[in-house]
Amino acid sequence: MQAIRNIAIIAHVDHGKTTLVDKIIHASKLFRDNQEFDDLLLDNNDLERERGITIVSKNVSVRYKDVKINVIDTPGHADFGGEVERVLKMADGVLLLVDAFEGPMPQTRFVLGKAIGLGLKPIVVVNKVDKENCRPEEVQENVFDLMFNLGATEDQLDFVTVYGSSKQGWMGPDWQKPTEDITFLLDTIIEQIPAPVVTEGTLQMQITSLDYNAFVGRIAIGRVHRGTIKEGSTVTLCKAGGVNKKVKIKEVQLFEGLGKSKVSEVSAGDICAVTGIEDFEIGDTIADAENPEALPRIAVDEPTMNMLFTINNSPFFGKEGKFVTSRHIRDRLLKETEKNLALRVEPTDTEDKFLVYGRGILHLSVLIETMRREGYELQVGQPQVLYKEDENGQRLEPIETLVVDVPEETAGKVIELATQRKGELLIMEPKGDLQHLEFEIPSRGLIGLRSNVLTATQGEAVMTHRFKSFEPFRGPIPGRQNGSIISKNTGPATGYTLDKLQDRGRFFVDPGDEIYGGQVVGEHNRPNDIVVNLQEAKKLTNMRASGSDDGLRIAPKINFSLEESMEYIQKDEYLEVTPQNMRMRKIYLDENDRKRYASKLEMA
Repeated sequence: MQAIRNIAIIAHVDHGKTTLVDKIIHASKLFRDNQEFDDLLLDNNDLERERGITIVSKNVSVRYKDVKINVIDTPGHADFGGEVERVLKMADGVLLLVDAFEGPMPQTRFVLGKAIGLGLKPIVVVNKVDKENCRPEEVQENVFDLMFNLGATEDQLDFVTVYGSSKQGWMGPDWQKPTEDITFLLDTIIEQIPAPVVTEGTLQMQITSLDYNAFVGRIAIGRVHRGTIKEGSTVTLCKAGGVNKKVKIKEVQLFEGLGKSKVSEVSAGDICAVTGIEDFEIGDTIADAENPEALPRIAVDEPTMNMLFTINNSPFFGKEGKFVTSRHIRDRLLKETEKNLALRVEPTDTEDKFLVYGRGILHLSVLIETMRREGYELQVGQPQVLYKEDENGQRLEPIETLVVDVPEETAGKVIELATQRKGELLIMEPKGDLQHLEFEIPSRGLIGLRSNVLTATQGEAVMTHRFKSFEPFRGPIPGRQNGSIISKNTGPATGYTLDKLQDRGRFFVDPGDEIYGGQVVGEHNRPNDIVVNLQEAKKLTNMRASGSDDGLRIAPKINFSLEESMEYIQKDEYLEVTPQNMRMRKIYLDENDRKRYASKLEMA
C-alpha cells in the first residue's frame, strides 16, 4: 500500500484556487521541460476560463516524495453546491484558500461548514500576499473566528497557516519572506493531512461523482472506503430504497496526473473511476457480491428555481442555429442530467416545452450558454422560485443569505433596494474602507437585484449569496417598474425613428438591427407597454431644410448579459437565445393575443 493523501481545495470565486493547482502540478514535474501547456489547466472548458469560475469539480493526482497526493478541485460558487458536498466525502483534509485582502467570503463559509461537519482537518493558505493593502494577519484571525463560529473541534482549530502568492509561485511560513517555490505547502500537506484510514472487511465504495464518455457511457467515481475493487469482478450495487442489484465491473482506473490510468485493482483509501456499471446514481454504494453493506447516502441540495425551456418559434427561427427541434432540446437536456446532479428536467403537457429545475440563475445560465455555443436555438421563460408546504399547510419559500460589500456612501441605497424586496438587514460593519452588509432575503427578491445594485453603486458593489433554508412566505415583492417598448413590424430599425422615440425610454437595438413584430426593443419610462413602428424612414423631398438635417444623436443601445436578460424579462415574455443573438420578445407576438393573455393573467 503506497502512501496517499486525499485533499480538497476550498476557496471563494477568484481567490486563486485553480492557479494554485497549476503550480502544484508544475512542482511535481508532470510535464517534460520542453512541453508546452496553458494556465488554468483544470478550468478546461471555455465558459470556466471566460468567467474565471470553476463549475465542475475535477480530480488531479501528483506525486511528491513518494507520496501520491489526490487534489480535488471544488467549485467556489454556491449555485454548484450540489458538487461540493459529494466531493468532500472523498477527502481526508481540506486546503482553505483565502485572499489576503478580502478574507473569508460567505461562500467559503458555506463549503467550510460542510468540511468541518465531516471532521476534516484544514490547512489555511493565505494567498495573494503580494497585493497592495493586504492584511494577512487579520485574515488569519478572521479564519480562526469563522471556524470557531462553525463549531470546529480543538484539533481543527489547531491549524497550520501557509502564506504565499500562487501567481508568483511561492509558499512559506512567513508572508514577508518569499521562498523559492511551493514545496513548503506540499511538505505541510504530507505532515498535516492524515493518510486514509483503512478498515478491514468486504468491499465498500460510495459513488460521489460521475463522468461521461461517449465510448463507455457513464463512469462512476468515488473513494474505496473498505476492501479492494477488482477489474472484471461481480459486485452488488446498493441503490436508494434498499434495492440491490448484481453488476459486473469492466474496468478500474486510477487518477494519474491530469488523466487516468487503467489498473487491475484499487485498495481502500484511493480514489478511482469504474466503468461498466449502468443505471447508478450519486450516493449509491458498490459493495461485496455476497454480503453487501451500503454506506449512508449523500443528500444533494434540492433545486430552488425552475425555468420553462421551449423551441424557438420566432419569425427568425432556424436562421442561426443547427439544433432547433423539440427532440434536439429534449435529448440535450436529458444528457445534461446524467452529469449535472442538481438539475432536474420534467416534461409539460405539450411536447415542445420542458420545465428545468436548478439551484439558481447562474446554474441555469451556464447550461443555456453551453447549449447556445453548441449550436442550439431555444427560448426560455421568466425564472420561477419553487415553493413548498409544511405539515400545517403553510407556504414556504427559499430564503438566501445575501452579502454585499459596498463603499460607505452608497450603503444606504443598497439597504433600501434589499429591504424593498423583503430583505432583512442582519449585520452592518466596516471592512477596510467598505461597508459589509448581510441580509436574509427570499430567492425571488434576488431576481433582478444585481443589476439594480450595480447601477445604484456605480458598479462598485461586490454581491454574493447562498441558499439558507425554506422559510414561511414573506409576502408580495414589487416587480419591474417600467413597461416594455414593443416593435410593431418586421424589418431593420431606422435611425430616424429611434432618434424621434428617444424620449419614450431606452432602447436595446441599434439602427440597422433586424427586428420582428412583438419583439421587446426597449424599456418604456412609464409602467405600461407601448407598441412602436421602428421601420419608418424619413420622407425625402428635394428641398433642404436648414438645421433639420443635422446628424442624429442616438444613445447607444443597452447590452444585457445572459443572466441580466433572464432576470429582466416579465411573466408574459420569453428570452430567445441563438448562437449569435439574444432577443427579448412577448410570448404572444400579435397585439390582440397579448391583450387576451394579459386579462387571463389578471384573473389568475
